[in-house]
Amino acid sequence: MDKNEKWLQWAVELQSIAQAGLCYGKDEFDKERYERIRAVAAEMISYKSGIPIEKVRDLFCGETGYQTPKIDTRAAIFKAGRILLVREKDGRWSLPGGWADVDISVAENVIKEVKEEAGLDVSPELVIAVQDREKHNQPVYAYKVCKIFFLCSVKGGKFVKNIETTESRYFGVGELPELAEEKNNKEQIEMCFEANAADSWKTLFD
Repeated sequence: MDKNEKWLQWAVELQSIAQAGLCYGKDEFDKERYERIRAVAAEMISYKSGIPIEKVRDLFCGETGYQTPKIDTRAAIFKAGRILLVREKDGRWSLPGGWADVDISVAENVIKEVKEEAGLDVSPELVIAVQDREKHNQPVYAYKVCKIFFLCSVKGGKFVKNIETTESRYFGVGELPELAEEKNNKEQIEMCFEANAADSWKTLFD
């Protein structure tokens, strides 16, 4: 993490301590103090980022229990040596994927996300990488994210325009469009190309 973003690391740590205290603390006065610590952490994020405090509270202070990272799944799908990307509403492109739902496995989640965003029925074949998002993508979020990249094969289906994406297309490694880099960057796409070309890929992890 860049030293200029050290404040964010401190705010995230304060939030984590406060959330654990609210979960496990018994004394009502201590719980009031933990609530205030959490509020201060949210105020720090809002002040430094310009994000409205209400939105920060929704994203940053809405969970209960011991704090753990959010899970994001991404699918790498290839055809004739080119990778499938979907175009989002803002015109940028990404690997099909998204937040993991609580009632299904990560493999089931990547299948669901590909169907919703690309219209394809896929089978996850290999875990390419498990990454700590803040080590690879910008901007750094106010919460931890674990990104899981799957190599998938296509069983059927076709693209249907939907509320999240406007089209899908296959790209060569040297012709990548403008990427939604907070979700996937060039290095991550290139990693997927390497995994697809490898005879025996060893899962990468941070």
